[in-house]
Amino acid sequence: MSNLEAAAPVTDRRARVLAILEKRRLRPSVSPREATASWEQERFVARARALFYARMMFLTLGLLILAVPAWSSYFDLTGTWAFLGYFTMLLYSVANLLVINNPTAGRYVTYVTLCLDLIIMVFLVAKPEVGGGLQSPLLATQLLFTTLFAILFPRPLAILPPLLALPITTRLDLLLNRSLQAIDVLTLLWYSALNFIIVYVIVYLNEREAAAHREVVQLQGDLKELAVVEERNRIAREIHDGLGASLSSLIIQSEYLLQLASSDERLKREIEELKASAEESIEELRRNLRMMREDFELTQALEDHIKTFSDRTQLPVTFNRSGPEAKLSPDAQLALFRVLQESLSNAARHAEAKGIEVKLLFESDRVHLSVKDDGKGFDLRQPKPGHYGLLNMRERAQRIGGDLIIDTAPGAGARITFTVPITA
Repeated sequence: MSNLEAAAPVTDRRARVLAILEKRRLRPSVSPREATASWEQERFVARARALFYARMMFLTLGLLILAVPAWSSYFDLTGTWAFLGYFTMLLYSVANLLVINNPTAGRYVTYVTLCLDLIIMVFLVAKPEVGGGLQSPLLATQLLFTTLFAILFPRPLAILPPLLALPITTRLDLLLNRSLQAIDVLTLLWYSALNFIIVYVIVYLNEREAAAHREVVQLQGDLKELAVVEERNRIAREIHDGLGASLSSLIIQSEYLLQLASSDERLKREIEELKASAEESIEELRRNLRMMREDFELTQALEDHIKTFSDRTQLPVTFNRSGPEAKLSPDAQLALFRVLQESLSNAARHAEAKGIEVKLLFESDRVHLSVKDDGKGFDLRQPKPGHYGLLNMRERAQRIGGDLIIDTAPGAGARITFTVPITA
């Protein structure tokens, strides 16, 4: 089997992994607050739709009452006004159903129409033709309204209208010159106690349900994070065992070739350069793997890279760190390292510098990285075509909300200052 055939499954697998990661990156993340708001809206819509079906049942019963003369006479629901009130209820019930999916208008319209239902109920309860007031057989409907208000709007002020129905009914009894008997006082106390129990139980269950949902959302977030970490570690293992092994083999072969080419100085220099490039590549690979596994230490990585750079280029580089080291995000750490990497490379390849000074300063809310060389400098107003190092640094700074300042002029060296917020 050829090398291309052997590499094909690995290439396909890497392509699938990259596609999955790209989809995850493009998928909009939802915060726990947004997830909770969405869940509350879905719950409200389901309950408001159930309210509509309950209204349809009552309206069907109301249509039967209007259709049967004996029943309509008992409730004194005869004449044009009764039919007009019935169709008004039907119309606003349907209108409520049409807007319940709107997060703002749905709640507002539902609350208003529910209050209208409550007013109609109080009107029917207070009618003297059906027993009147606290003695009305329709008074039990008030408990239903308390339940509906508590389920749909589980807040103290929102539940107030159905609770006020009892004292309003009692007041109407007095206004209609009905004397309150002992049984009426007992009925008032009994219904008040039932209202309190209903409100307490429903509000308590709502709070338990909301707390359980918050725990589920938090658990889902933890599981997603765990899945990302596990996938990252798996990719890190694959890269280490595949590409890392290949680079290690390249270094070993370079050392073997150096022994064979001991008499040819030119060939020896080329092989040493090849070996140095392979060593630098494997060091870069290890650095990225540490970052993928969140085992990346910024200060140590900067010191190691500066030492390696100085040994390879024979340029003296001083490194000073000050301030208590703070924990940065992986993106911020990588940006700081890449800016240092690019700055040192530019100083060695283009600036013809004789010395470089690197400073890393940790403050309470920011980290400052400064790279200063004594090279020939350059003119910022005349960028060289095909060179994108400075542009890449600016894009990295913009991505994490940092600041990049380049202070240079022809013959005056260059200073690159990169500032990153701790919360980047």
